[in-house]
Amino acid sequence: MEQKNFDVIIIGGSYSGLSAGMSLGRALRQVLIIDSGLPCNRQTPYSHNFITQDGEKPAVISAKAKLQVELYKTVQFYNGLAVKALKTENGFEITTESGDVFTARKVLFATGVKDLLPEIKGFADCWGISVLHCPYCHGYEVKNEKTAIIANGEMGFEFAKLISNWTKDLRLCTNGKSELTSEQTEILKKKGVLILEEEIEAFEHNLGYVSNIIFKNGEKIDVKAIYARVPFEQHCSLPKDLGCEINEQGYLKVDFMQKTNIPGIYASGDATTQMRSVALAVSTGSFAGAVINKELIDEDFL
Repeated sequence: MEQKNFDVIIIGGSYSGLSAGMSLGRALRQVLIIDSGLPCNRQTPYSHNFITQDGEKPAVISAKAKLQVELYKTVQFYNGLAVKALKTENGFEITTESGDVFTARKVLFATGVKDLLPEIKGFADCWGISVLHCPYCHGYEVKNEKTAIIANGEMGFEFAKLISNWTKDLRLCTNGKSELTSEQTEILKKKGVLILEEEIEAFEHNLGYVSNIIFKNGEKIDVKAIYARVPFEQHCSLPKDLGCEINEQGYLKVDFMQKTNIPGIYASGDATTQMRSVALAVSTGSFAGAVINKELIDEDFL
């Protein structure tokens, strides 16, 4: 790329980054979007709960979005991985894995998170297809089906309570000794939730669609869907390298204007919130783009 200096560099070119890019492109800003092509929902067959795009394939949504953003000639794309970031006198310097160096006055991280999947055979194959993280995204499609929840303790109790809105045919797999209180156990049993403490060995599935949970004691149960909350880490370490704060839940800490604690650095999308959805990623990206443009205007005007 001939151009090296930009008003804004957006790291992460999925839904939130593209939305911010459109907002900034329409504000006539010189923008570079750096993306390595690894969205967290790349295995998910269909996206839901995003008006006008309900039931569409995630890759189709992002491809259409990119085509629209590309119409704004001040927005450019770079296919690659950002590996180094420095604060400079006039803004920021970003270096890619290929050694290319770009500068900008502002940086937006729309880099998402990386799920850390348990070592249960079949789990990774089913993740995002029939092993689900969000009932608002996928619960309707498996309503009233035989459903398992993999969780324990307080999270297990709250998760079971939540999922009972979509199906009453529930079993809570604690994957080891239950950490539920006696009161929680009694409440769940009264609600018809089967509590299973055996450790899980594997999932039987066909192309990611689960059919059975197999336990280490040899027993199995048939299910159509599984909900699980898995640990995660930030997909990109550059915000932390620059001094951006991470909150107790592991998300980039931003204020109501999508600003991090480091002046000139913003964040949006899944990297900033536990409410992971395409709709919210688009919303926070669009808003971040507007905030960044306003800050640039204020700096130049004065």
